[in-house]
Amino acid sequence: MADRKKGGRVTAKKSSAGSRPTSQPSAGRYTPPIPREQKVSPWWVPALMFLLLGLGVITIFLNYVNLLPGDASNGYLLLGLLFITGGFVVATNYH
Repeated sequence: MADRKKGGRVTAKKSSAGSRPTSQPSAGRYTPPIPREQKVSPWWVPALMFLLLGLGVITIFLNYVNLLPGDASNGYLLLGLLFITGGFVVATNYH
């Protein structure tokens, strides 16, 4: 401990005013690795997602205004919610 200097610089000096050091990453910040390949969903995944969400909303709306066969029923509401749930499930697989 006696050979330690007092008041010395702890961090390295910058090489120049406008450039950043490239040999060492910032200490204390995590930089995630660059992905080697990026996953891309097929075109039908977002199309199916929006179709299911739309069918669910339309089914619930048509049940609300009594335009579906029979009276307003909980079965149509359940069907609409199942369509919306299917849309959310497909949305979680979207890249």
